[in-house]
Amino acid sequence: MKVLSVVGARPQFVKLAPVAAALADAGVEHVIVHTGQHYDARMSDVFFDDLKIPAPDVHLGVGSGSHGVQTGAMLAGLDPVLDQHKPDWVLVYGDTNSTLAAAVCAVKMHLPIAHLEAGLRSFNRRMPEEHNRVLTDHAADLLLAPTQVAMDHLATEGLADRSVLVGDVMTDVCFLVRDGVADSPIELPDSMDAGAPYLLATIHRPDNTDTPARLEAIVAALRDLPVPVLLLAHPRLVAKAADHGIELTGGTLHQTAPFAYPQMVRAVMGAAGVVTDSGGLQKEAFLLDTPCTTIRPETEWVETLENGWNILDNDLSRLRDVAVRERPAGAKPAPYGDGHAAQTVAQVLIERAG
Repeated sequence: MKVLSVVGARPQFVKLAPVAAALADAGVEHVIVHTGQHYDARMSDVFFDDLKIPAPDVHLGVGSGSHGVQTGAMLAGLDPVLDQHKPDWVLVYGDTNSTLAAAVCAVKMHLPIAHLEAGLRSFNRRMPEEHNRVLTDHAADLLLAPTQVAMDHLATEGLADRSVLVGDVMTDVCFLVRDGVADSPIELPDSMDAGAPYLLATIHRPDNTDTPARLEAIVAALRDLPVPVLLLAHPRLVAKAADHGIELTGGTLHQTAPFAYPQMVRAVMGAAGVVTDSGGLQKEAFLLDTPCTTIRPETEWVETLENGWNILDNDLSRLRDVAVRERPAGAKPAPYGDGHAAQTVAQVLIERAG
């Protein structure tokens, strides 16, 4: 059996790591295609190195661009690749433009599509990720859902017969990396006191970065928090801040480049809290027992909201009061599986091939 994985962005590389290992253990031929959606080495190459993912067999190198330009370039690049390999499964991950492009290309070529992390919904159609995940789910032949909530969404949309609950592969890699870095020092900039409490922050979504007034309000709120804030500045954020003339430092705010995944996991483990608009980081904070405050009006990972592990604060009215808070008391639920989802994914792909 041959599986062709299409990835292009940081969250997909993290998901790919345990899946690639599970497919190798199962003796499955695995072709990895990197679209180049994230082309900065800090957001791409370092993940393959740190997570021990095999080097991509194909690198399309599409780079940046508007959603239409980027997705169109991926479609053009993927067509000959899929025609050459004719895999038993085209495996797509998450909700990026790479996900949608691969799904559209595969369905046009009558190749079976499996969507890993199917069924997530924010119900916010302003988000490009929402378009990508909904369209991909309805094009795919096999929907690999991470949670029961995701399975319920797919059933509501008439997709139950294509859906399988496999668990969350990000839990697999997060737990593995957590155990490997638990005794490592936390790497903070020289401007921060490694012995003092701190918050970890990321901001990158268009709704939070594209409008100068909105980004300025978020940066001002981060500067005003009661403990130092380490802002891992995504290249998109850096570019937008430069365009708007906004400084990403000052007050309690300290800027640095994105961390390698193990370094980021260790920093989340040591943080007093996380402030983000990233879906992946919300869940990683939850898995690593760190309270999270999300600057969005909704979340796909609704399970993180239980007992206040994650709090939504889109209007920034509560941020100063809740960003640093005690961990919730009582037993924490485990809706994302036990860290062995990738083996289930490999098994399901083998069973459903053909």
